[in-house]
Amino acid sequence: MKLVFATNNQHKLQEIKQLLNGSFELLCLNDIGCEDDIPETKETLEGNASEKSYFIFNKYGLNCFADDTGLEIKALNGEPGVYSARYAGEDRSAENNMALVLAKLDKIKNRNARFRTVVSLVIDGHETQFEGIVEGQILEEKRGETGFGYDPIFKPNESTRSFAEMSMDEKNKISHRGRAVQKLVEFLMSGKSI
Repeated sequence: MKLVFATNNQHKLQEIKQLLNGSFELLCLNDIGCEDDIPETKETLEGNASEKSYFIFNKYGLNCFADDTGLEIKALNGEPGVYSARYAGEDRSAENNMALVLAKLDKIKNRNARFRTVVSLVIDGHETQFEGIVEGQILEEKRGETGFGYDPIFKPNESTRSFAEMSMDEKNKISHRGRAVQKLVEFLMSGKSI
């Protein structure tokens, strides 16, 4: 079965391909010739994921899934949340986003945070959503060289290391996206989606 993952983010693609383990032919937006700026106008992760997957399904007629992920920091009332990618501005700079988070949390003891991913799967026009959450802490400084986004400043509760200090395999086992995609994979493998 062919499935479009509504992204051109190579980091996300690699993570998902590893989780799908060759069970499906995974296509990205480049593969289907989609150069559109896919809308993300909703105020929730659920809304954005749904908007993206339906955009691809409606325009290209291909079964598709899309995700939206947010870092939710307790002391910042859930910020950056749905605005995680562009928290420090429209240039979507991971460095600037991390610097802003660290500055806002300066002198704050409660560093509890969580990553939350919502995946919207649209098959033959019907949507199913899957959620993955990982609880953790915001570190006081960046650690590690792998991963992307906020990975160098996020330490999951299950580990003493940041996401950026883990291999992709290690991160996938406990990450928010890994958990949401695991539910997606189980759903696809169960045949309920066909």
